[in-house]
Amino acid sequence: MRTSIATVSLSGSLTEKLAAASRAGFDGVEIFENDLLASPLTPEEIRARCADLGLSIDLYQPMRDIEAVPADEFARNLRRARHKFELMRRLGADTVLVCSSVHPLAADDDALAAYHLRQLADLAQESGIRVAYEALAWGRHVNTYAHAWRIVEAADHPALGTCLDSFHILSRSSEPKDLEGIADIPGEKIFFLQLADAPLLAMDVLQWSRHYRCFPGQGGFDVAGLVRHVLHTGYDGPLSLEVFNDVFRQADAGPTAVDAHRSLLVLQETVGVTTPPEPVVPTGVAFAELVTPDAEPLCAVLGALGFTRTARHRGKPVDLWQQGEARLLVNTSGAARRNGTGLAAIGLESPDPTAAARRAEALLAPVLPRRRAAEDAPLDAVAAPDGTELFFCATDRPELPNWRADFAEVEHGPATAGVHRIDHLALTQPWHHYDEAALFHRSVLGLHAQESVDVADPYGLLRSRAVTNTDGSVRIALSVGAAPTDDTVHAQHIALATDDVVAAARRFREAGGRLLPIPANYHDDLAARHGFADGELETYRELGILYDRDAHGEFRHCYTMTVGRVFFELVQRDGYRGYGAQNAPVRLAAQHIARAVIGG
Repeated sequence: MRTSIATVSLSGSLTEKLAAASRAGFDGVEIFENDLLASPLTPEEIRARCADLGLSIDLYQPMRDIEAVPADEFARNLRRARHKFELMRRLGADTVLVCSSVHPLAADDDALAAYHLRQLADLAQESGIRVAYEALAWGRHVNTYAHAWRIVEAADHPALGTCLDSFHILSRSSEPKDLEGIADIPGEKIFFLQLADAPLLAMDVLQWSRHYRCFPGQGGFDVAGLVRHVLHTGYDGPLSLEVFNDVFRQADAGPTAVDAHRSLLVLQETVGVTTPPEPVVPTGVAFAELVTPDAEPLCAVLGALGFTRTARHRGKPVDLWQQGEARLLVNTSGAARRNGTGLAAIGLESPDPTAAARRAEALLAPVLPRRRAAEDAPLDAVAAPDGTELFFCATDRPELPNWRADFAEVEHGPATAGVHRIDHLALTQPWHHYDEAALFHRSVLGLHAQESVDVADPYGLLRSRAVTNTDGSVRIALSVGAAPTDDTVHAQHIALATDDVVAAARRFREAGGRLLPIPANYHDDLAARHGFADGELETYRELGILYDRDAHGEFRHCYTMTVGRVFFELVQRDGYRGYGAQNAPVRLAAQHIARAVIGG
């Protein structure tokens, strides 16, 4: 299907928005009136710019407070409409959006509303324009799609149809039965379809609409279910995004437009309109790659954790450190990072790396060029929204290229038994890429997104959302702070699975490692909430071990001090399925204190 996006969904000037929409692959745009009014270009120049970019102008919007108003007000509306229709002729747009009235003097009179819309449609038809009437969720008298359709049907004019907007419909009710009435609308009378998702919030619907809409698949609405109903009517117009979102309006238009178009590609797949390559769900973490300008502090921590340097890349300054199935690459190539050590790449174990890359490319994931020697194993990689490189890997499978073949073994002793694999990875997202990241990992990688949670930080709220495969062998926690500067504060971390966190923590400390100190108040509260065996809580105090439990089991974990922008977590899961969110505020506060002490 054709895809379109309202210019109000993107940041920047009108020309920047048009260029971003074109580069992202959209077929058309809705021109939002404010964007046109603020543009130095004439309507003819905007029309030509869109044509050069391969964009059609699918809608001009909005016209407000048209119908069921006093006679003198309606006369002024028709005069205004004549001007707008002439502007649209110059612009090359043939459909105008008319929102249901919120005028304080609007009458609760369907017959009058139909009469006024019929007169407007007469005027529009003279200019070759169609009128798409939309029910605002906060309309004064008309606030449901069914009511709007009854008025359109009563007006009975060929140039008058309805516009269905997923936010206005689903914000009022998400019950499936409330969508069944869409089947009563002939497809040719649905002049336009606008789409937006939103998180499920209990708040004034106007504020919800103006600030918290997001792209399909990023919120809690059943947008796909609504689209299925619309397509069954025979609607053959574009799928168009109209998203009001404070974050999107501050982010770069280019990445936002790509994220927007990806959401429509996924939506079309969900409703059965297209069949992109199937998702290839990763089955494990092959490695995590750390980039550092100075390997010594990082390698000291890895050694204390029980890792051993087992191999070195044949052509690059990259070392492989391993313990059990946990593999960490330490990369010292390139310019030194000003912020020190960081998590740069993740190798995902894939049943079919080539097919996984095809899926990623089909959903607009940036494919990363890779400089490699002729003898290096071919590895496909894409960039996640936060810039983390994701490699699709096969480890020690004879039928597929093996990334480990690029490494030559070095002389080493045995690794300390304790850690057996990477439990999860936590990635801090740029402030404006949080929703995009969740959709990316779900759609491109086929992971399941869990509910978003808010965690108290000493300086605000930290939002976090985990994505995982079915058996939990891949777990990635995505987090973002409450303000644009917060992504520079919160470090990334790698959680390492162990069967005995107490023994692992003792070994780490005895080897010279530094554990994150946890305030005594935390363990005092822990004693009040849970019962422990004799001496158990004292051990947790000594080692800074935190504790949680859920319906499935218990969770014990502790943290190392931060190296650059990375720290490690030792995790013992005994059936537990979460990530210790209840303990996160204590950990965050302890890290702030530790940073202050080190910095002071």
